[in-house]
Amino acid sequence: MLILSRKTDQSIIIDGNIEIKIIDIDEGKVKLGISAPKDIEVHRREVYLQIQEENKKASVGKLDLKEIGKLLKK
Repeated sequence: MLILSRKTDQSIIIDGNIEIKIIDIDEGKVKLGISAPKDIEVHRREVYLQIQEENKKASVGKLDLKEIGKLLKK
């Protein structure tokens, strides 16, 4: 893990096309601004984990018996 110190209005660049800027620091909270290409999804960690869990739930039970049989023959 890379740990950096930044002040308000300073930023870091990731992979040349993602910028994370410190917008404000107030009462122990940091407000970030993130600029990234539209094809890159940006989520808070808790939201990302919820999305992953919902995707797992949605994928269970989607194969019917014919599909399972085809997979077993391979």
